[in-house]
Amino acid sequence: MTKAQKAEYRIGWFSTGRDDAARDLLRAVWSSIKEGELKAEIAFVFSNREPGEATESDSFFELVHSYRIPLICLSSKRFKEIVGEEWRGEFEKEALRRLEGLLPGPDLCVLAGYMLIIGEEMCRRYPMINLHPAAPSGPKGTWQEVIWRLLEEGAKETGVMMHLVSSQLDEGPAVTYCTFSIRGEPFDRNWDDIKGRSIAEMKKQEGERNPLFREIRRHGLAREFPLIIATIKAFSEGRVRIAGERVVDSNRKPVKGYNLSGEIDQRVKGTLAK
Repeated sequence: MTKAQKAEYRIGWFSTGRDDAARDLLRAVWSSIKEGELKAEIAFVFSNREPGEATESDSFFELVHSYRIPLICLSSKRFKEIVGEEWRGEFEKEALRRLEGLLPGPDLCVLAGYMLIIGEEMCRRYPMINLHPAAPSGPKGTWQEVIWRLLEEGAKETGVMMHLVSSQLDEGPAVTYCTFSIRGEPFDRNWDDIKGRSIAEMKKQEGERNPLFREIRRHGLAREFPLIIATIKAFSEGRVRIAGERVVDSNRKPVKGYNLSGEIDQRVKGTLAK
């Protein structure tokens, strides 16, 4: 067994913990570790919120504590209020100071619902990948922003990817990804329902309760869990790694992104059946 395959492969988990999805992603990876699918451990969880800031993140922190994972909380909101316009640099310095106290350091850092742009110094310091709810060529931003853009553009497909973190929002090269059609069943009847309607109208009248919005989110969310697990597994087994600003395979050849659409589709068949 190689070093990369040992259970000591250490994951640093970054999350704002702002919604159910943040908790579900952590649960999925934790369960995969406990079941033996992932030969790794979550060495720590870092959040840019602190206890008492929001009900959702407090629930996330309770989950982290229940798994007995070391938790580091540093409020970006508080830094912004105290420091002002230059808060990002000071926040990252303090975050790095706290993370450096955790030895040995992580082999890989995973951003799963972390709602801050990572600065250049942290990108250089740690190998980091981010979960983004769109295909490599898809929209940037939060999952809500991605879906509204898909509706606005009348898109035919979307996806989910894990990409290398850079200091530019969602700009790092793809590590793994999957795509899926948002046409045909069960989507077409919902596309028909929004014909002639503007995005502004839908946001005002239904918001995220819009049936098409919810259906796209359901299919994307179902793929996030298996994709993040498959990606971490590839890293922990040494099949893919980060070399500087590139993603390479075990032979150090550059990788433009593994398309796992077929594998992920098989995993989610039962989950998405109505």
